[in-house]
Amino acid sequence: MSFTDLSAGLIVLSGANGVGKTNILEAISLLSTGRGLRGARIMEIQKNDANKPWAVSGILQGNYGAEIRLGTGLDPKAMKQGTEKRIVRINGNNVKSQAALGEHLSCVWITPQMDRLFMDSSKERRKFLDRLIFAFDTGHSGRITRYENALSQRSKLLRDGKNDNAWLSGLEQQMSEAGIAIAAARLDFTERLQSACIAADHSYFPLAKFRVKGSIEEQLGNAPALEIEYAFKYQLEQSRARDAITGGAASGVHKSDLEVIYAAKNMKADQCSTGEQKALLIGLILAHAQLINSEHGKPPILLMDEVAAHLDDARRGALYEILQDIGAQAWLTGTQHNLFEAIEGKAQFYDL
Repeated sequence: MSFTDLSAGLIVLSGANGVGKTNILEAISLLSTGRGLRGARIMEIQKNDANKPWAVSGILQGNYGAEIRLGTGLDPKAMKQGTEKRIVRINGNNVKSQAALGEHLSCVWITPQMDRLFMDSSKERRKFLDRLIFAFDTGHSGRITRYENALSQRSKLLRDGKNDNAWLSGLEQQMSEAGIAIAAARLDFTERLQSACIAADHSYFPLAKFRVKGSIEEQLGNAPALEIEYAFKYQLEQSRARDAITGGAASGVHKSDLEVIYAAKNMKADQCSTGEQKALLIGLILAHAQLINSEHGKPPILLMDEVAAHLDDARRGALYEILQDIGAQAWLTGTQHNLFEAIEGKAQFYDL
């Protein structure tokens, strides 16, 4: 499937369930840093009976009219070998890391699965926060990868009883360095995003107040980073015996959480109604798009899967107006064409 002659602004995909609307949004999301809106592994994207590897490509209209060709997909050699390797190309040239995509394109999305974000586990909220940072700070994905790789290797060594002190110490040093950088990036980003939220109009999407809850993040506000780095490494060394039994690590930025408060009611998001939670989430995403637009000079691509169906007429109309004001290319999906009557003549429509 291909789409041509697309422009900035609203793009609507309407059609029955199962026709592939979400697949199109996922394809677009794979042209940005990360695993895309489903968080799927490389081989999970591959169709079971397909004899060719999956691939996605797009042409991005850059600054001053320059065209940038982006592409990614499953490595054909890896497919034959049954292994996972993703190829990323920019202007026809292979690049070493998918992080390079983030230098050209950022995507932010809302999916029906995110409706339970504030009720879900801390892991899901942490992943949500880090994805927002990926779109804002391309280096954040590298920090997360370094930390998770070191954590995984350390866990395996401890589980297998390989108490090589030098090896473990090196991995713990890597975890402490990357961990402090991750925590600092989270704190800096949430401060910026909070300012963007406060500056927004709250007539339809309420103000959210939020903070990162985590031992490392909380310590960074009270002590020098180098001191916390040493302390975290020491904690890791002291918890080896326990971590060998329980797995992972007892403390670290992989335990952090994002706490969100409905400001007007001073109520935690998980205690709000379903409609209020949805409005808070949309408000966060819109503020994030405004933040990227103001800081980077261009907004992210917004992918909004089945969002309009869960809003009343007033909020739906407000959402369309805000998206148009931001000037982002915003993809909206829905099963009913009449959900988008307010933007007839103002959006590109595709009935699938």
